Amino acid sequence: MESPFSGKRVLVTGGLGFIGSNVARALVDRGAHVTILDSMITGCGGNPFNIQDIRDKVEVIQADLRQSEVTGHAVGGKEYIFNLAGQISHIDSMNDPQTDMELNVRSHLSLLEACRLRNRSAKIVYASTRQVYGRLQYLPADELHPLNPTDINGVDKLAAERYHGIYDKVHGIRSCSLRLTNTYGPGQLMKHNRQGFIGWFIRQIVLGEEISIYGDGTQVRDFDYVDDVVDAMLLVAERPEANGEVFNLGGSQAIRLLDLVDLMMRVAGKGSYRVVPFPEGSKKIDIGNATSDYSKIAKTLGWKPKTSLEVGLERTFAYYSKVIDQYLP
Repeated sequence: MESPFSGKRVLVTGGLGFIGSNVARALVDRGAHVTILDSMITGCGGNPFNIQDIRDKVEVIQADLRQSEVTGHAVGGKEYIFNLAGQISHIDSMNDPQTDMELNVRSHLSLLEACRLRNRSAKIVYASTRQVYGRLQYLPADELHPLNPTDINGVDKLAAERYHGIYDKVHGIRSCSLRLTNTYGPGQLMKHNRQGFIGWFIRQIVLGEEISIYGDGTQVRDFDYVDDVVDAMLLVAERPEANGEVFNLGGSQAIRLLDLVDLMMRVAGKGSYRVVPFPEGSKKIDIGNATSDYSKIAKTLGWKPKTSLEVGLERTFAYYSKVIDQYLP
């Protein structure tokens, strides 16, 4: 059966990054005409190696979403826009809140304005985050959980999410936001440890370094393998029931960090760790135990994670054991 994306013109912002490059690859496989727009801002995760296998099948524009003329041109004629641009470091957002606001709010407002002025028929999928909930009052968190981010990044991601909702309701620009949990897999940034701990843990195990687990290691998290996240993004893009909605994604397994690291070391066949106190800056914005209820998207669209944590880690370690040098400074 022909894919609904076959022959469609699609824009992926942040398409040289981790999730964006995997979305672009999936779209190419489904016959879409893909344009990638990425600013390649240092430290945000863009890596040309992420698309080395599809480089001759996509158009790449290196530009900033805040460049209104470039963004206006890029959105023109596109039937789908997967909006994954921005930066996700919580620590960086606290150290430099102005830059976080620029990359995670103003950039997305610029994209939405470009669509309002030049392409109101596009369907936009925005990558939001579970961080918008802050410290959870109950587990797992569903979409009705109070929104109380603990850091600037969470505040800015929530603002961008709300902008997408307003442009959907007021201007008729169809959009859907996905609140992602911890996503892992091939293509993650590994040059520093400020964009999620699981990628950093993978790097340390591959390189034979000792992992530092903050706190006591009993914090509970859930995880999604990147292919499952891509499936969700493509699903909400094509389904009209998703228009104007916000959906949680979540993992099929909640696991303590100590048990996660034990599993990672077993899969990799090596590794070591120690438990250390939280750095002061991290402790103040840590959200403690956090898992997401994905029953809304399961009931509405039939999505659920398919890849077990063990299988996903096996695939991830197999990838980085071959190309880790492409992800180091």
